[in-house]
Amino acid sequence: MNNTEPITERNLDRIIEMAWEDRTPFEAIKFQFNLAEKEVIKLMRRNLKVSSFKRWRKRVNSGVSQKHLKKRNPEITRFKCSRQKAISGNKISKR
Repeated sequence: MNNTEPITERNLDRIIEMAWEDRTPFEAIKFQFNLAEKEVIKLMRRNLKVSSFKRWRKRVNSGVSQKHLKKRNPEITRFKCSRQKAISGNKISKR
């Protein structure tokens, strides 16, 4: 997906879901949807209620979230849980 293409509702849902997941780094969203962290923040701001957006930003910037690879344990080498369904490029299999 390039940044000039409109985001489908399904992809929007998946991006928001990935952004909410503490263990999914922004780099995974960049890899799958070609959206930089700043673009994800703008997307979240536009699509969440103000209170939800503030709660999300507070959590992302807290010590709990591992949204940035530099905060992650170096032993974690994957973007997703081993029990999560396979994701390949922009395609989500058997959702």
